[in-house]
Amino acid sequence: MTYLQHPVNEDRPVRIAVIGAGWIGNFHAESIARRIPNARLEAIADPVLPALESLAGRLGVSKISTDPADVLADPDVDAVLIAAPLRFHSELIAAAAKAGKDVFCEKPGGRTIAELDAAIEAADTAGVVLHFGFNRRYSADFAAARKLIDDGAVGVPQLLRSLTRDPGTEAGLSNPERIAPGTIFLETLIHDFDTLNWLNPGTIPVKVHAVADALVAPEAKPGGLLDTAVVTVTYSNGAIAVAEANFNALYGYDVRGEVFGSAGMVTAGGPQASNATSYTAAGIGSDTVRLNVDLFHDAYTAELAHFADAVKARRSGAPEDITTAANAPAAAGGTDARNALAVALAAFKSAETGLPVQVSSIAELQAAETAPRGAAVLQEAGA
Repeated sequence: MTYLQHPVNEDRPVRIAVIGAGWIGNFHAESIARRIPNARLEAIADPVLPALESLAGRLGVSKISTDPADVLADPDVDAVLIAAPLRFHSELIAAAAKAGKDVFCEKPGGRTIAELDAAIEAADTAGVVLHFGFNRRYSADFAAARKLIDDGAVGVPQLLRSLTRDPGTEAGLSNPERIAPGTIFLETLIHDFDTLNWLNPGTIPVKVHAVADALVAPEAKPGGLLDTAVVTVTYSNGAIAVAEANFNALYGYDVRGEVFGSAGMVTAGGPQASNATSYTAAGIGSDTVRLNVDLFHDAYTAELAHFADAVKARRSGAPEDITTAANAPAAAGGTDARNALAVALAAFKSAETGLPVQVSSIAELQAAETAPRGAAVLQEAGA
């Protein structure tokens, strides 16, 4: 027989190494290996050898190491995904950037503004791509809400709300004493702070007031646990936002956002697994999601696909495909990560003192992007 000749795209995939083989590292590694066509899982590093071998075996990866330095020195690695514990984030970002690797880092980028600034400076100096894992931007409903804001549907934002309620059980928290002080601000609510900043574009957070307590596991409060929190954030455009979190929602994993403005309101999110709802003698019910990797499965994948596109574009010396860039949300970069971290640190300080905190006492901030077209028009008109 005679085969017909068909042109083949010879562009090689972006070769990514994952640092960290914990639960989120597992999910991201699987996304790279199986769900992102223009990416390849090149290597995995983690100091815990059994976890490392288990993940590599499941995904068919031959390059593994207990030392991240090995993947940073590998010329076959184009980019790294950092899914290590928070205390290593800024150090790994800087080391990867100095090695010429593009970087995707799980939130937050550092424990302090100084740490994060050093990491961002290293990435800027090296000219590498640096994205952070604020995945709600890539969730279809949150992205649709942002587009409505950009189109002027809410007018000038006045009140904003974002909440995170982690799934729980009637038994309460498992090993609450192992939850580090400040976790609710630095690793949970930081998602809400980025979401609020992103849904109020062109502004910066100015003042933060937080109230927090250990209501789920009060016995662990002497060790520094805070498992329930409400935070108010005042913005430079006068808008007032509320972020809340709790570590033990019995009904499922619940993430929601809302923006109310001079012309209307948009909402996004919820715990439902689907739109299917039952109406029976027992009442009205629907299934709910129990894991973040289920609720945000597509968003986690989309943010990594966008990262791979950005890396590919930088390494080819060409801009990202204009269609992809137009349809994708703005990736969370250094300024976004810095703004969210500043709010988280201000909230932690406020919860400790009981007093409002000026964000400028934590860091001098700048807006990550310009005001949306619709809001700008309304502001000029005096709406």
